[in-house]
Amino acid sequence: MDPQTNQPIESGPTGPLSPFIRRYMALIQSQGYARRSQPYHLTLLEHFDAWLALRHLPLDRISEELVAEFLDPLVRAEWVHVSAPATMRRLLAMLRDDGVVAAPVPTLTLIDQVVAKYERFLVGERALSPATAVSWIAFVRRLLSEKFGNGPVELEKLNASDVIAFIQRHARRYGSSYARKLVASTRSFLRYLHYKGLHPQDLATSVPRVARWSLSALPKHLPADQVKRVLKACDRRTPLGRRNHVILLLLARLGLRAGEVIRLRLEDIDWDHACLLVRGKAGRSAQLPLPGDVARAMAQYIRRDRPRCDCRSIFIRDYAPLDGLSKANSIAKIVWQALKNAGVKSARAGAHLLRHSLATDMLSRGASLDEIGEILRHRSADTTAIYAKVDLKALRSLAVAWPGGAQ
Repeated sequence: MDPQTNQPIESGPTGPLSPFIRRYMALIQSQGYARRSQPYHLTLLEHFDAWLALRHLPLDRISEELVAEFLDPLVRAEWVHVSAPATMRRLLAMLRDDGVVAAPVPTLTLIDQVVAKYERFLVGERALSPATAVSWIAFVRRLLSEKFGNGPVELEKLNASDVIAFIQRHARRYGSSYARKLVASTRSFLRYLHYKGLHPQDLATSVPRVARWSLSALPKHLPADQVKRVLKACDRRTPLGRRNHVILLLLARLGLRAGEVIRLRLEDIDWDHACLLVRGKAGRSAQLPLPGDVARAMAQYIRRDRPRCDCRSIFIRDYAPLDGLSKANSIAKIVWQALKNAGVKSARAGAHLLRHSLATDMLSRGASLDEIGEILRHRSADTTAIYAKVDLKALRSLAVAWPGGAQ
Protein backbone atom coordinates (compact mmCIF):
# COMPACT_ATOMS: atom_id res chain seq x y z
CA MET A 1 0.00 0.00 0.00
CA ASP A 2 1.08 3.57 -0.67
CA PRO A 3 1.23 5.27 2.78
CA GLN A 4 0.13 8.57 1.25
CA THR A 5 -2.79 7.45 -0.94
CA ASN A 6 -3.61 4.04 0.57
CA GLN A 7 -3.63 2.62 -2.96
CA PRO A 8 -1.88 -0.66 -3.78
CA ILE A 9 1.54 -0.45 -5.40
CA GLU A 10 2.38 -3.18 -7.87
CA SER A 11 5.55 -5.18 -7.30
CA GLY A 12 8.23 -5.39 -9.96
CA PRO A 13 9.71 -2.62 -12.10
CA THR A 14 6.88 -0.96 -14.05
CA GLY A 15 7.68 2.75 -14.13
CA PRO A 16 10.23 5.12 -15.69
CA LEU A 17 13.03 3.83 -13.46
CA SER A 18 12.83 0.28 -14.82
CA PRO A 19 15.72 0.50 -17.34
CA PHE A 20 18.11 1.76 -14.66
CA ILE A 21 17.41 -0.69 -11.85
CA ARG A 22 19.55 -3.43 -13.37
CA ARG A 23 22.41 -0.96 -13.87
CA TYR A 24 22.15 0.11 -10.23
CA MET A 25 22.30 -3.49 -9.03
CA ALA A 26 25.38 -4.13 -11.18
CA LEU A 27 26.94 -0.98 -9.71
CA ILE A 28 26.56 -2.05 -6.08
CA GLN A 29 27.79 -5.55 -6.90
CA SER A 30 30.96 -4.06 -8.40
CA GLN A 31 31.37 -1.92 -5.29
CA GLY A 32 31.41 -4.95 -3.02
CA TYR A 33 28.05 -4.71 -1.27
CA ALA A 34 27.16 -7.94 0.48
CA ARG A 35 24.80 -10.31 -1.31
CA ARG A 36 22.45 -10.39 1.66
CA SER A 37 21.93 -6.60 1.44
CA GLN A 38 21.17 -6.50 -2.29
CA PRO A 39 17.49 -7.59 -1.99
CA TYR A 40 16.86 -4.51 0.22
CA HIS A 41 18.17 -2.25 -2.55
CA LEU A 42 16.12 -4.00 -5.23
CA THR A 43 12.88 -3.93 -3.25
CA LEU A 44 13.25 -0.24 -2.45
CA LEU A 45 13.97 0.72 -6.07
CA GLU A 46 11.03 -1.31 -7.38
CA HIS A 47 8.80 0.40 -4.82
CA PHE A 48 10.11 3.82 -5.85
CA ASP A 49 9.62 2.95 -9.53
CA ALA A 50 5.99 2.03 -8.93
CA TRP A 51 5.53 5.17 -6.83
CA LEU A 52 6.76 7.31 -9.73
CA ALA A 53 4.47 5.49 -12.19
CA LEU A 54 1.44 5.94 -9.93
CA ARG A 55 2.02 9.71 -9.94
CA HIS A 56 2.99 9.88 -13.62
CA LEU A 57 6.35 11.45 -12.72
CA PRO A 58 9.13 11.35 -15.32
CA LEU A 59 12.76 10.63 -14.38
CA ASP A 60 13.92 14.20 -14.83
CA ARG A 61 11.66 15.22 -11.93
CA ILE A 62 13.68 13.17 -9.46
CA SER A 63 15.44 15.35 -6.90
CA GLU A 64 16.39 15.37 -3.23
CA GLU A 65 13.02 16.89 -2.40
CA LEU A 66 11.09 14.24 -4.34
CA VAL A 67 13.15 11.44 -2.74
CA ALA A 68 12.40 12.90 0.70
CA GLU A 69 8.70 12.98 -0.14
CA PHE A 70 8.87 9.29 -1.06
CA LEU A 71 10.97 8.20 1.92
CA ASP A 72 9.57 10.21 4.82
CA PRO A 73 6.33 8.24 5.35
CA LEU A 74 8.13 4.93 4.83
CA VAL A 75 10.80 5.80 7.37
CA ARG A 76 8.24 6.96 9.92
CA ALA A 77 6.24 3.76 9.43
CA GLU A 78 9.48 1.72 9.63
CA TRP A 79 8.63 0.05 6.32
CA VAL A 80 12.16 0.41 4.93
CA HIS A 81 15.65 -0.62 5.96
CA VAL A 82 17.81 1.94 7.75
CA SER A 83 20.05 2.08 4.66
CA ALA A 84 17.21 3.37 2.46
CA PRO A 85 18.31 7.05 2.43
CA ALA A 86 21.84 6.04 1.41
CA THR A 87 20.42 3.83 -1.36
CA MET A 88 18.38 6.69 -2.74
CA ARG A 89 21.35 9.08 -2.61
CA ARG A 90 23.42 6.52 -4.52
CA LEU A 91 20.67 6.10 -7.12
CA LEU A 92 20.38 9.86 -7.58
CA ALA A 93 24.15 10.20 -8.01
CA MET A 94 24.12 7.42 -10.65
CA LEU A 95 21.29 9.06 -12.59
CA ARG A 96 23.15 12.37 -12.56
CA ASP A 97 26.35 10.72 -13.73
CA ASP A 98 24.35 9.22 -16.62
CA GLY A 99 22.94 12.64 -17.49
CA VAL A 100 19.38 11.48 -16.86
CA VAL A 101 18.79 13.85 -13.95
CA ALA A 102 20.16 17.37 -13.88
CA ALA A 103 22.55 18.29 -11.09
CA PRO A 104 21.12 20.80 -8.61
CA VAL A 105 22.22 24.38 -8.90
CA PRO A 106 23.87 25.21 -5.57
CA THR A 107 22.55 28.20 -3.70
CA LEU A 108 25.59 30.09 -2.50
CA THR A 109 25.44 32.54 0.36
CA LEU A 110 27.49 35.74 0.20
CA ILE A 111 30.12 34.12 2.44
CA ASP A 112 30.16 31.05 0.19
CA GLN A 113 30.89 33.25 -2.81
CA VAL A 114 33.81 34.99 -1.10
CA VAL A 115 35.23 31.70 0.16
CA ALA A 116 34.88 30.02 -3.27
CA LYS A 117 36.87 32.80 -4.97
CA TYR A 118 39.55 32.61 -2.29
CA GLU A 119 39.78 28.82 -2.68
CA ARG A 120 40.28 29.19 -6.44
CA PHE A 121 43.03 31.72 -5.72
CA LEU A 122 44.82 29.34 -3.34
CA VAL A 123 44.73 26.39 -5.73
CA GLY A 124 45.11 28.24 -9.03
CA GLU A 125 47.49 31.11 -8.24
CA ARG A 126 49.29 29.98 -5.11
CA ALA A 127 49.43 26.30 -6.18
CA LEU A 128 48.34 24.98 -2.78
CA SER A 129 47.04 21.44 -2.68
CA PRO A 130 43.22 21.15 -2.58
CA ALA A 131 43.45 19.53 0.87
CA THR A 132 45.44 22.46 2.27
CA ALA A 133 43.06 24.94 0.69
CA VAL A 134 40.07 23.20 2.29
CA SER A 135 41.67 23.37 5.74
CA TRP A 136 42.50 27.06 5.32
CA ILE A 137 39.09 28.16 4.11
CA ALA A 138 37.48 26.58 7.17
CA PHE A 139 39.19 29.26 9.30
CA VAL A 140 38.25 31.99 6.82
CA ARG A 141 34.61 30.93 6.80
CA ARG A 142 34.56 31.10 10.59
CA LEU A 143 36.09 34.60 10.57
CA LEU A 144 33.50 35.90 8.09
CA SER A 145 30.59 34.18 9.84
CA GLU A 146 31.49 35.67 13.20
CA LYS A 147 31.90 39.14 11.72
CA PHE A 148 28.95 39.32 9.30
CA GLY A 149 26.61 36.45 10.23
CA ASN A 150 23.75 36.19 7.71
CA GLY A 151 23.96 39.87 6.81
CA PRO A 152 25.74 41.55 3.91
CA VAL A 153 29.45 40.75 3.62
CA GLU A 154 31.09 44.17 3.52
CA LEU A 155 34.74 43.18 3.50
CA GLU A 156 35.99 46.75 3.73
CA LYS A 157 34.43 46.95 7.22
CA LEU A 158 36.72 44.24 8.54
CA ASN A 159 39.26 45.89 10.85
CA ALA A 160 42.32 45.06 12.94
CA SER A 161 40.30 44.76 16.15
CA ASP A 162 38.09 42.10 14.55
CA VAL A 163 41.13 40.13 13.44
CA ILE A 164 42.92 40.30 16.80
CA ALA A 165 39.78 39.32 18.72
CA PHE A 166 39.18 36.39 16.34
CA ILE A 167 42.71 35.04 16.80
CA GLN A 168 42.58 35.45 20.58
CA ARG A 169 39.23 33.63 20.79
CA HIS A 170 40.31 30.57 18.87
CA ALA A 171 44.08 30.25 19.22
CA ARG A 172 43.89 29.22 22.87
CA ARG A 173 41.31 26.48 22.30
CA TYR A 174 43.82 23.95 20.94
CA GLY A 175 47.56 23.36 20.73
CA SER A 176 50.28 25.41 19.10
CA SER A 177 49.99 23.55 15.79
CA TYR A 178 46.32 24.54 15.47
CA ALA A 179 47.17 28.13 16.40
CA ARG A 180 49.86 28.32 13.71
CA LYS A 181 47.44 27.09 11.05
CA LEU A 182 44.83 29.57 12.25
CA VAL A 183 47.29 32.44 12.04
CA ALA A 184 48.74 31.39 8.67
CA SER A 185 45.35 31.00 7.00
CA THR A 186 43.99 34.26 8.42
CA ARG A 187 47.09 36.18 7.37
CA SER A 188 46.92 34.69 3.88
CA PHE A 189 43.27 35.65 3.46
CA LEU A 190 43.86 39.22 4.58
CA ARG A 191 46.75 39.59 2.13
CA TYR A 192 44.48 38.20 -0.58
CA LEU A 193 41.83 40.84 0.18
CA HIS A 194 44.36 43.65 -0.15
CA TYR A 195 45.99 42.12 -3.23
CA LYS A 196 42.62 41.83 -5.02
CA GLY A 197 41.58 45.35 -4.04
CA LEU A 198 38.80 44.08 -1.77
CA HIS A 199 40.17 45.91 1.27
CA PRO A 200 42.03 49.24 1.39
CA GLN A 201 44.48 48.02 4.06
CA ASP A 202 46.78 45.06 4.44
CA LEU A 203 45.35 43.73 7.69
CA ALA A 204 47.80 40.82 7.67
CA THR A 205 50.17 42.96 9.74
CA SER A 206 47.60 42.98 12.56
CA VAL A 207 47.55 39.16 12.92
CA PRO A 208 49.36 38.23 16.16
CA ARG A 209 52.29 35.87 15.93
CA VAL A 210 52.40 32.47 17.61
CA ALA A 211 55.52 31.92 19.70
CA ARG A 212 57.62 29.15 18.19
CA TRP A 213 61.22 28.37 19.01
CA SER A 214 63.17 26.55 16.35
CA LEU A 215 64.07 22.95 17.24
CA SER A 216 62.51 23.41 20.68
CA ALA A 217 60.74 20.03 20.86
CA LEU A 218 61.97 16.48 20.75
CA PRO A 219 60.36 14.23 18.12
CA LYS A 220 58.12 11.60 19.71
CA HIS A 221 59.42 8.15 18.80
CA LEU A 222 59.55 4.52 19.86
CA PRO A 223 62.68 2.46 20.52
CA ALA A 224 63.47 -0.14 17.86
CA ASP A 225 62.36 -3.05 20.06
CA GLN A 226 58.94 -1.47 20.59
CA VAL A 227 58.52 -0.89 16.85
CA LYS A 228 59.15 -4.63 16.37
CA ARG A 229 56.52 -5.38 19.03
CA VAL A 230 53.99 -3.20 17.23
CA LEU A 231 54.63 -4.92 13.90
CA LYS A 232 54.55 -8.39 15.46
CA ALA A 233 51.29 -7.73 17.31
CA CYS A 234 49.42 -7.02 14.08
CA ASP A 235 46.95 -9.88 13.47
CA ARG A 236 47.90 -11.37 10.09
CA ARG A 237 45.33 -14.15 10.19
CA THR A 238 42.72 -11.98 8.42
CA PRO A 239 42.81 -10.00 5.14
CA LEU A 240 42.26 -6.76 7.05
CA GLY A 241 45.10 -7.57 9.44
CA ARG A 242 47.45 -8.33 6.56
CA ARG A 243 46.50 -5.05 4.87
CA ASN A 244 47.20 -3.11 8.05
CA HIS A 245 50.51 -4.94 8.50
CA VAL A 246 51.67 -3.74 5.07
CA ILE A 247 50.68 -0.18 5.95
CA LEU A 248 52.61 -0.36 9.24
CA LEU A 249 55.65 -1.71 7.40
CA LEU A 250 55.59 1.23 4.98
CA LEU A 251 55.42 3.65 7.90
CA ALA A 252 58.14 1.92 9.90
CA ARG A 253 60.55 0.87 7.12
CA LEU A 254 60.21 3.73 4.63
CA GLY A 255 58.98 6.51 6.90
CA LEU A 256 56.02 7.36 4.69
CA ARG A 257 53.52 9.98 5.74
CA ALA A 258 49.85 9.01 6.11
CA GLY A 259 48.86 10.92 2.97
CA GLU A 260 51.63 9.24 0.99
CA VAL A 261 50.31 5.81 1.95
CA ILE A 262 46.80 6.80 0.87
CA ARG A 263 48.03 8.10 -2.52
CA LEU A 264 49.90 4.90 -3.43
CA ARG A 265 48.59 3.27 -6.62
CA LEU A 266 49.16 -0.14 -8.15
CA GLU A 267 51.24 1.30 -10.98
CA ASP A 268 53.60 2.96 -8.46
CA ILE A 269 55.24 -0.40 -7.68
CA ASP A 270 58.23 -1.28 -9.85
CA TRP A 271 58.59 -4.98 -9.08
CA ASP A 272 61.52 -5.47 -11.48
CA HIS A 273 63.71 -2.87 -9.77
CA ALA A 274 62.22 -3.16 -6.24
CA CYS A 275 61.23 0.52 -6.15
CA LEU A 276 58.18 2.43 -5.02
CA LEU A 277 57.03 5.78 -6.40
CA VAL A 278 55.94 7.97 -3.49
CA ARG A 279 53.86 11.08 -4.11
CA GLY A 280 54.76 13.50 -1.35
CA LYS A 281 53.70 16.95 -0.25
CA ALA A 282 53.12 19.82 -2.71
CA GLY A 283 53.07 17.47 -5.71
CA ARG A 284 56.65 16.24 -5.24
CA SER A 285 57.44 12.59 -5.89
CA ALA A 286 60.39 10.28 -5.25
CA GLN A 287 61.49 6.72 -5.97
CA LEU A 288 62.26 4.77 -2.80
CA PRO A 289 63.85 1.31 -2.54
CA LEU A 290 61.38 -1.39 -1.55
CA PRO A 291 62.83 -3.62 1.22
CA GLY A 292 62.35 -7.35 0.81
CA ASP A 293 60.00 -7.87 3.77
CA VAL A 294 57.82 -4.97 2.65
CA ALA A 295 57.72 -6.19 -0.95
CA ARG A 296 56.74 -9.73 0.10
CA ALA A 297 53.97 -8.54 2.41
CA MET A 298 52.65 -6.13 -0.23
CA ALA A 299 52.68 -8.77 -2.96
CA GLN A 300 50.77 -11.20 -0.73
CA TYR A 301 48.16 -8.56 0.11
CA ILE A 302 47.63 -7.56 -3.53
CA ARG A 303 47.50 -11.15 -4.78
CA ARG A 304 45.38 -12.73 -2.04
CA ASP A 305 43.60 -10.13 0.03
CA ARG A 306 43.01 -6.94 -1.93
CA PRO A 307 39.34 -6.82 -3.04
CA ARG A 308 38.67 -6.86 -6.78
CA CYS A 309 37.48 -3.41 -7.81
CA ASP A 310 38.05 -0.65 -10.36
CA CYS A 311 39.93 1.54 -7.90
CA ARG A 312 43.69 1.76 -8.57
CA SER A 313 44.66 2.65 -5.00
CA ILE A 314 46.79 -0.05 -3.38
CA PHE A 315 44.95 -0.02 -0.08
CA ILE A 316 41.19 -0.57 -0.24
CA ARG A 317 38.85 -0.11 2.68
CA ASP A 318 37.19 -3.20 4.07
CA TYR A 319 33.55 -2.19 3.54
CA ALA A 320 31.42 -1.13 0.61
CA PRO A 321 31.64 0.83 -1.54
CA LEU A 322 35.08 -0.59 -2.29
CA ASP A 323 37.37 2.38 -2.71
CA GLY A 324 40.75 3.59 -1.56
CA LEU A 325 41.37 4.95 1.91
CA SER A 326 40.62 8.65 1.75
CA LYS A 327 41.64 10.26 5.05
CA ALA A 328 44.92 10.42 6.93
CA ASN A 329 42.91 9.75 10.08
CA SER A 330 42.26 6.19 8.85
CA ILE A 331 46.02 5.54 8.89
CA ALA A 332 46.31 7.09 12.35
CA LYS A 333 43.61 4.71 13.62
CA ILE A 334 45.56 1.74 12.29
CA VAL A 335 48.67 2.90 14.20
CA TRP A 336 46.65 3.54 17.35
CA GLN A 337 45.10 0.06 17.24
CA ALA A 338 48.50 -1.53 16.61
CA LEU A 339 49.98 0.24 19.65
CA LYS A 340 47.04 -0.92 21.74
CA ASN A 341 47.39 -4.52 20.57
CA ALA A 342 51.10 -4.49 21.36
CA GLY A 343 50.59 -2.89 24.79
CA VAL A 344 52.91 -0.01 23.85
CA LYS A 345 52.17 3.33 25.46
CA SER A 346 53.14 6.49 23.62
CA ALA A 347 52.48 10.21 23.98
CA ARG A 348 51.79 10.25 20.27
CA ALA A 349 49.86 7.63 18.30
CA GLY A 350 49.71 8.95 14.72
CA ALA A 351 51.47 7.82 11.57
CA HIS A 352 54.36 10.24 12.22
CA LEU A 353 55.30 8.27 15.33
CA LEU A 354 56.76 5.48 13.18
CA ARG A 355 58.34 8.00 10.81
CA HIS A 356 60.17 9.63 13.75
CA SER A 357 61.08 6.19 15.08
CA LEU A 358 62.73 5.27 11.78
CA ALA A 359 64.79 8.47 11.79
CA THR A 360 66.01 8.06 15.37
CA ASP A 361 66.87 4.39 14.77
CA MET A 362 68.87 5.34 11.67
CA LEU A 363 70.71 7.97 13.69
CA SER A 364 71.58 5.47 16.42
CA ARG A 365 73.01 3.13 13.77
CA GLY A 366 75.37 5.81 12.49
CA ALA A 367 73.41 7.35 9.61
CA SER A 368 74.13 11.01 8.90
CA LEU A 369 71.48 13.71 9.03
CA ASP A 370 71.82 14.11 5.26
CA GLU A 371 71.01 10.43 4.76
CA ILE A 372 68.02 10.67 7.08
CA GLY A 373 66.79 13.78 5.28
CA GLU A 374 67.07 11.97 1.95
CA ILE A 375 65.01 8.99 3.15
CA LEU A 376 62.37 11.20 4.75
CA ARG A 377 62.41 13.56 1.74
CA HIS A 378 62.85 16.74 3.73
CA ARG A 379 63.15 19.93 1.71
CA SER A 380 65.16 21.73 4.39
CA ALA A 381 68.12 20.52 6.45
CA ASP A 382 66.60 22.35 9.43
CA THR A 383 63.71 19.88 9.43
CA THR A 384 66.12 16.97 9.81
CA ALA A 385 68.30 18.78 12.36
CA ILE A 386 65.77 18.17 15.13
CA TYR A 387 66.84 14.50 15.21
CA ALA A 388 70.35 15.52 16.31
CA LYS A 389 68.86 16.26 19.72
CA VAL A 390 67.83 12.61 20.07
CA ASP A 391 71.41 11.33 19.81
CA LEU A 392 72.16 11.85 23.50
CA LYS A 393 75.39 9.87 23.39
CA ALA A 394 76.89 12.20 20.82
CA LEU A 395 75.58 15.27 22.61
CA ARG A 396 77.17 14.23 25.91
CA SER A 397 80.56 14.16 24.23
CA LEU A 398 80.07 17.81 23.32
CA ALA A 399 78.95 18.94 26.78
CA VAL A 400 81.24 21.30 28.66
CA ALA A 401 82.03 20.50 32.30
CA TRP A 402 80.02 22.59 34.75
CA PRO A 403 82.35 24.80 36.82
CA GLY A 404 82.87 23.24 40.22
CA GLY A 405 80.65 20.21 39.52
CA ALA A 406 80.27 17.00 37.61
CA GLN A 407 79.89 16.95 33.88
